[in-house]
Amino acid sequence: MKNIRTHFDHPHVLTVTMSRPAALNALDNETLDGLREIIQEAYQSVKTRGIIITGEGEKAFVAGADIRELSALNAQQALVLAEKGQQLFKLIADCPKPVIAAVNGFALGGGCELAMACHVRIATENAKFGQPEISLGIIPGYGGTQRLAQLVGRGKALELIVTGDTLSAQEAKELGLVNHVVATREEMMALAHNILGKVTTKSPLAVARAIQSVNAGYGFETDGYRAEAENFAACTTTQDFKEGTTAFLEKRKPNFTGQ
Repeated sequence: MKNIRTHFDHPHVLTVTMSRPAALNALDNETLDGLREIIQEAYQSVKTRGIIITGEGEKAFVAGADIRELSALNAQQALVLAEKGQQLFKLIADCPKPVIAAVNGFALGGGCELAMACHVRIATENAKFGQPEISLGIIPGYGGTQRLAQLVGRGKALELIVTGDTLSAQEAKELGLVNHVVATREEMMALAHNILGKVTTKSPLAVARAIQSVNAGYGFETDGYRAEAENFAACTTTQDFKEGTTAFLEKRKPNFTGQ
């Protein structure tokens, strides 16, 4: 599949590698569609008992959305895109097989949202986490406003979202955004396999019920996610969004005017 590679390192553990290294594994529409197909197949697969999602290369897990693609959207298209991303990441969060994000390098914007949708996050020391969308004149649209608050608390989530600040792997661990931090990619993948190796010895029915039960306390609150999608779309109608995305593509600082 274009942009994504899959394989089984362990008889029951599916490794999913986001593979757009030239674009720092950014999530374009085609990649979102491919990931949805893979996760849906994993739901039905008797062989798959656990999933690892990681990024190709040392620079990035997923560096965010495809800004060139995003910059061309109108409000209705942006709303559709936000809902599409939210539905995909909900599919991951609700997966009855444990999903581990193995984060190497940048996990920003949509990449941070993808990692947060997974059940467990393991990071290398060079990993960076954040929701920097505000620098483009927009907000997180794939569930970031909701899941970040669930993981690190409302106050810290708001601070990170409105400043666009990034977190080191260790800072993310201290806030509860990351479960484990290791030195190298090899250690990261070994730990992910170790965790899922334990899971594969347990009852898959009980594991699925455990995931369902934990998630029940952090329900997919329709109002919060809907508000996020609508506000994400509304941002695309502003001059600030046009300026933010243009400045990003031109590699310069944006000049926001509040219009």
